[in-house]
Amino acid sequence: MSEPSANGQLAEKIAALMPRAKADLAELVAIPSVADPRQYPPEECVRAARWVADAFTDAGLRDVHLAETPDGSHAVLGHRPPPPGAPTVLLYCHYDVQPPLDEAAWKSPPFTLTERPDGRWYGRGAADCKGNIVMHLTALRALGDDLPVGVKFVAEGSEEQGTGGLEAYVTEHPEQFLADALLVCDTGNAEVGTGTATVSLRGMTNVVVTVETLRGTIHSGMFGGPAPDALAALVQMLSTLRDPVTGSTRITGLDADGTWPGVGYDEEQFRADAGVLDGVTLTGTGTVADRLWARPAVTVLGIDCPPVVGSAAAVPATARARVSLRIPPGTDPDLATSALTRHLTEAAPWGARVTVEPESSGAPFRAATDGPAYAALATAVERVYGKPLAFLGQGGSIPLCNVLSAAFPRAEIILMGVEEPRCLIHAPDESVDPGEIEHMAQVEALFLKEFARART
Repeated sequence: MSEPSANGQLAEKIAALMPRAKADLAELVAIPSVADPRQYPPEECVRAARWVADAFTDAGLRDVHLAETPDGSHAVLGHRPPPPGAPTVLLYCHYDVQPPLDEAAWKSPPFTLTERPDGRWYGRGAADCKGNIVMHLTALRALGDDLPVGVKFVAEGSEEQGTGGLEAYVTEHPEQFLADALLVCDTGNAEVGTGTATVSLRGMTNVVVTVETLRGTIHSGMFGGPAPDALAALVQMLSTLRDPVTGSTRITGLDADGTWPGVGYDEEQFRADAGVLDGVTLTGTGTVADRLWARPAVTVLGIDCPPVVGSAAAVPATARARVSLRIPPGTDPDLATSALTRHLTEAAPWGARVTVEPESSGAPFRAATDGPAYAALATAVERVYGKPLAFLGQGGSIPLCNVLSAAFPRAEIILMGVEEPRCLIHAPDESVDPGEIEHMAQVEALFLKEFARART
């Protein structure tokens, strides 16, 4: 059978599997697998893990089981031995999701997969990362018994929380993850219709800063003015993390002037993708790509203080904020944590007492792209999308990549998937383009065939 004919048959199989893919995604999205027991019952994550285990067993993997990791989450592990002389590929995804945030901001229920008139499928996790789970399933089902490589499979259960359970588990059990190529499917394409590999990831460090100024809350009429306001002190401290004119992240001790050498990101496209309001300027200087992928970026994730509704005429005695700092390749996360801690502490006004507690961190990552796995991916992308493989940086962090790179320095790591800017991952109205699930499943299946051919 000629190669074009074989590729056409594979595409037909995957197209025929798309109704099942939609049904699978609907079942997965309906499980609120937020790995934070303060917000959702842990049983929901276990339910999602068991769903994944059953689905991949049905797709032909062996010994699919749940393994508890050091942070208490459950990874789903499975495998399928390689044919004689064939390489092995690790397939990664995660089944936990971000909380839906403001449910009132969703135009449809966040845990109900909903197809809207634009053709996209909406729901929390529809793209990140349950869409990638379905992509893996569809590729494996399309190949069936003709799977040309060995497969090791892992679905993480606490990726969004950043608590490091799977990273610790990999360090303790590296033999369960050893492979020739590692497909980390938790990213996606530069845009719909452009097959893309992410080759650079920012690292991150999160801290919680607490400010105390008084023994207790006091009446603002009787004491306001001379009495130091903890919330005002915190706001002043947080404001020093950015340049007051450009909004650039400025943390003492960290380089904030890096440049991105690869494919850029059009500013108007970024404004549209990010939903920036008319008349609001972007923060920072340099190109959008510089700011996204080559420079540190600080975000205040949350503040503990009296809410507007129900607040009293009182001077706050204490206030607290959760601060996230994304760091580019080349920046050590421990150095970044120390710099952020020192900056916040030194910025405190009026002698306010400051405590900075490190919460989580992860190192940046840069992939090597000159091996046979990337060549196989380039061939697969060209056949599916009709244009060359694109390379992008990613503003997000996937600490597992550094753990895998350290454990398996000769293995090629590829970051790909169904997520693209319109997905609005982590935000209200997250969605996925079903065409990306279909086409990226085809890319994955073709990649496995091409990689087997290159290595045998």
